[in-house]
Amino acid sequence: MKSMRLLLRFLTVGGLVLLLLIPLLMIRGVIQERQMYREQAVARAAQNSAGSQTFIGPMRVVPWTDTRRVEYTDDKGAIQHRIERSSGQLLQMPRTLDVEGDLQPRMLKVGLYRVGVYEWHGKLRAAFDPALPAVAANVQREYGAPYLVFGMSDVRGLVGTPALRVDGRPLPLLAGTGALAKRFSGMHAPLPSIAGGTLGGNEVAMDFVLKGTQSLAVAPLADDNRIHLASAWPHPKFEGYSPRSDLRADGFTADWRISSLASNVQAQLRGARDEDASSTFGGSVGSVDTAGVSLVDPVDIYTKADRASKYGLLFVVLTFVGFALFELIKRLPIHPLQYLLVGLALAIFFLLLLSLSEHIAFLPAYLIAAGACIGLQFVYLSGVLRSWLRAAGFATMLTALYGVLYGLLISEDNALLMGSLLLFGILAAIMWITRKVDWYELGTSLR
Repeated sequence: MKSMRLLLRFLTVGGLVLLLLIPLLMIRGVIQERQMYREQAVARAAQNSAGSQTFIGPMRVVPWTDTRRVEYTDDKGAIQHRIERSSGQLLQMPRTLDVEGDLQPRMLKVGLYRVGVYEWHGKLRAAFDPALPAVAANVQREYGAPYLVFGMSDVRGLVGTPALRVDGRPLPLLAGTGALAKRFSGMHAPLPSIAGGTLGGNEVAMDFVLKGTQSLAVAPLADDNRIHLASAWPHPKFEGYSPRSDLRADGFTADWRISSLASNVQAQLRGARDEDASSTFGGSVGSVDTAGVSLVDPVDIYTKADRASKYGLLFVVLTFVGFALFELIKRLPIHPLQYLLVGLALAIFFLLLLSLSEHIAFLPAYLIAAGACIGLQFVYLSGVLRSWLRAAGFATMLTALYGVLYGLLISEDNALLMGSLLLFGILAAIMWITRKVDWYELGTSLR
């Protein structure tokens, strides 16, 4: 029966560990709740300014009306003729598209939260084919007034009036996207009427400023596309097509070279069912392939706090293992309630870290929370372990754990490797320390 006391003690400690899962899970719930509030803050920032932007354009829209003389046989078997008319719009994409610009980021404060927004100072150059498509010999086609269309997710993001030049001449922009109004918001510019079967508006240049929240995407709709973006934001996340990028501590540059052979944008915009791309527009801003970038913080405070809370159980287990070793090897009785109080002090660290980091930078918040918890443990354990020296040893162990944990939190690429090495090192140390312990003798000596 005496040998069962050791097993009972470990079962008691294991039960306390499971009990401490309750506050740890509650703290993780608080972290997730704060993350949800931050997402709501991002939505409020987008409502008050402009949301994530997707830019599509320029596209040239040419209305047309076809007249066709059709021969048919009536009920009496006589051959008759009738005139049929149909209408639609010809949607033309540029032959080449060159888009470049600088994303100027800043942090917008919404309550307790900081949301990344930007101003895109963009320049656009596009070239269209002036030729009109051939029509059937028995069809007479009349063209209406053509116009250019520029689509975007949120027109509220436009700063001032874009400077548009078409074929070297300034051209005014109007609100709306004409025949594309049900698909895109944006703006359009009327072009000169067709003369001599040749379209105008073949060389397009526009300078503009567009505000947005967190992400920007550009549709590579031309036959040959070049997109160049630069920003002082140090942590871009590229989406859609992969660019050739240069990432630096003071920002990034990204270049996309995309051919229509590698892109489905033209088919998405025109509608795959329309063989001559003349009547149906099948795309929308949200359904078009894009090359884009998001200005994200890869390890923001909520990501760090959530990642830290995942190690909460490890902190509790390691501390309890240390207590158990002291209790068994040094014959130092520790009450289960003392285990529980120490575990709660470890759990409260994560709540302190979250609440402080919402008001001050993460590193000072981490140092304050860790210092407060280590100091509390040191004072309390000096009485529990009946020695300031033993308490200092435990405080040193906790300091090392908090230091390693911080390294895990700020690491973007090596967190799993560092965590695995930490667990292996701790297990190896415990096995080394206890390699000569006679557990049967310890079990029979427990009071």
